[in-house]
Formats: sequence, C-alpha cells, structure tokens
Amino acid sequence: MFTRAITRRPSEEMVNGITSASLGKPDFQLALKQHEAYCQVLIHLGLDVTVLDSEPGFPDCCFVEDTAVVCEEVAVVTPLGASSRQGEQESIEPVLALFKPVVRISSPAHIEGGDVLQVEDTFYIGLSDRTNHEGAVALGAAVEPFGYKWKEMACCPSLHFKTDVNFIGNNTILVSPCCEDMEELAHFDRIVVEDDEAYARNCLLINDTVIVPDGFPQTLAKVRGTGVETVVLDVSEYRKLDGGLTCLSLRF
Repeated sequence: MFTRAITRRPSEEMVNGITSASLGKPDFQLALKQHEAYCQVLIHLGLDVTVLDSEPGFPDCCFVEDTAVVCEEVAVVTPLGASSRQGEQESIEPVLALFKPVVRISSPAHIEGGDVLQVEDTFYIGLSDRTNHEGAVALGAAVEPFGYKWKEMACCPSLHFKTDVNFIGNNTILVSPCCEDMEELAHFDRIVVEDDEAYARNCLLINDTVIVPDGFPQTLAKVRGTGVETVVLDVSEYRKLDGGLTCLSLRF
C-alpha cells in the first residue's frame, strides 16, 4: 500500500520540454490547474503528498518519476538518460532521504523511472533510449539484497517501458500490441490497448483505485471491467510533453 507521494510543480519552461508529440505547446496555467487536481486526487486516495517547487533550468522537472526508483526499503536515485535532464536527480535525493535510505547509481549506468515497473517483488526494467543495460544491472544490484527479483525487458519503439505496460491490480496489465506476447509477461492477465488509445496505457494504480486519463472511453471501460474503482483525470498538457499519469509522482 502506498502512503506517500512526491510531486513537483511544472515550470513555465515546460513549453520547451522534450517531446515527440505533435500536439502543440502546453498551456502553463492549465498545466498548473491539472497538476493541482492530480495532487488532490492522490490526497483523496489517502496519500501524504509532498509538493516540491519547480526547478529553474529543467523544463521537464515535473516528471519526477524518472529521477528515482522507490520501494519499501530503499530509494535508488538514477542518472537520467536524457542529457538535458541530468541534475534533476540531485535535488530529489535529499527529499527522498527524509523517508528512505538512498542508494545512488552512477554513470555510465543510465536509467529513468518511466522504464521501471514494480509488481510486488519483481522489477521489470525496460531498455530504451533512456535506460541502458548498465542501468538495469545497477538497479537490480541495489534491490536484490532486499529480496527483490528483476527482469531486463525489451522495449517497443516508445519513450519508456511504462508507455506500453502498466499494472492495474488483480494480476492484470495494460499492454500495447507489441508487448502482448512477451514471455516475461505471460503470467499476467493482459488487456491490449490499441494504438488509437495508446496514451491511456499509462494508467496509475494507487492502492485499490486506478487513475485513467480523460478522453479514452474504450480503455476506461476495459479497466472498469476488471472490477476496480476508477478516477478519470485530465492531463492533456502533460500529454503534449509525452508525460503520463505515472510520470508526475514518486509513490511509496
């Protein structure tokens, strides 16, 4: 069960954030309102939320998930794979140290939290343009002493592993068509989310509730069909920067 989350307010510089989307520049004022709504949902679901100020010089700073991987016993601070984001992990480390022992991974290992899916005692670590083999091995070495297993995963041609695969409880994952037949995921019940609703693969499980991005009725119906409680949240301005629901917080 999650009891805490860390978020970071978006910066006005977010209009210059990294993106492969063709959805236009984000509206900063709307992004602020959406971020506040996101934090309020986490609070409503029972989490104690720490909201950090935006970080000058880092347009993507609101996507705090990429800066660390946090489990019950430890927080692993990661050197990010995007060169323009190097340094974001430095400011998150002292915040995490208030709650967990911290292990720091060093280059040449690179890993971003968006490539790491934890399901119970197993970490699924996707190799992408942002996460390399050395990063996966380093994260595995950091969590193995606490009894965790880890699996190195191939990524589809997407930004992060969790762009394509997310756990929504009850042994169920949302997957893209290209990940449906991965041997490492065969023991899960798999719900395929087709490319016309690709953004909705990035749902966020908070304890017994799944947060679903607004505007994707087919995926919402499939998630509700599993019997879980759902909350629908508009994060349109973060979608413009390839950011999803999981990206906006560190949960532990």
